[in-house]
Amino acid sequence: MESVYCEVRTGSLNKSRDARRITTAEIKYMRRTAGYTWTAYKTKTQITKELKITPILDKLLEYKRNWIQHVNRMPRNRLPRVKKHYSPTGRRNNGRPLKRLLDT
Repeated sequence: MESVYCEVRTGSLNKSRDARRITTAEIKYMRRTAGYTWTAYKTKTQITKELKITPILDKLLEYKRNWIQHVNRMPRNRLPRVKKHYSPTGRRNNGRPLKRLLDT
């Protein structure tokens, strides 16, 4: 679970695809825990209320919000805050990246 938190902190969570994958895995786990098969007509909200569990995506968004607030409270010269507000200038080269000595 820690790897998911780190991805959210860096902002690499693809909103639509990753959210759908996380939700699907979560509902599969909750159905098994509650004892329902996939053919039983129970919605995610019904199972969530029955098990009294908060959805993982809500926890992830809360964690991300808390992290952003934490970074905003930092002094301006701290690296996480500088990285958050960084905007690269210039252009990338066209084509395939050049091979480095370590890649050969």
